Amino acid sequence: MITKVREPQQESKQELQQEQHPAIVPAQQTDEWAVPWWLPRHQAKLHAKQIQGQIDLLFLGDSITQAWEDRGAAVWQKYYQPRHAFNLGFSGDRTENVLWRIEHGELDNIAPKLLVLMIGSNNTGHRMDPAEQTAKGIELIIQAIQAKLANSRILLLGLLPREASPDDPMRLRNNEINKLIKPLANQQNLFWLDIGELFLDEQGVIQPDVMSDGLHPNQAMYLEMALALEPTIKHLLDDTL
Repeated sequence: MITKVREPQQESKQELQQEQHPAIVPAQQTDEWAVPWWLPRHQAKLHAKQIQGQIDLLFLGDSITQAWEDRGAAVWQKYYQPRHAFNLGFSGDRTENVLWRIEHGELDNIAPKLLVLMIGSNNTGHRMDPAEQTAKGIELIIQAIQAKLANSRILLLGLLPREASPDDPMRLRNNEINKLIKPLANQQNLFWLDIGELFLDEQGVIQPDVMSDGLHPNQAMYLEMALALEPTIKHLLDDTL
């Protein structure tokens, strides 16, 4: 049976809009504040991974991931450096920026046992993207990872809660995204973990001593994050799985 390919003019307006949405179209960061450093960091990371050689544990994401290099540096050195870890977090990145970085070599010529992915909060914070579009961007990132790293396990982290109030529109949007991406995990080579509760008090409020800006974990929280991640990371790095 021959399946007829649908002509472009038959595509619905909604489908065309989805194709054109920036969250799913690979792109460099063009925000004025990021332009001076973003592409140089990408180029530096391409060089650094060649220098490092063995990479067993890879973190991919935005500023929350990049901050393992500064406010979380001591925790990284203790928990991840001995595991031949490498950091591909870029401050301000949205889903389309990660897609571009993957297309331009950041996952080439490496074979990590585990990739830890958390991305999407900047789609909310910068543009208030529809949850469905951010989730689609994350799904495309996972597909791109799997195309490059067929033998690697992926740990997909839920977006962290943001903004102090549980009723804040950005908090609610991140919650929506998490509901959409959680079912992507198949528990075979793609796993799900949500550590968001770490950052909330009993009323669901984010206190200033946890995230002073309602978005980025404070320095002390990087240890709490590592402790919350540790059982799952240890399990997924086990070659006997």
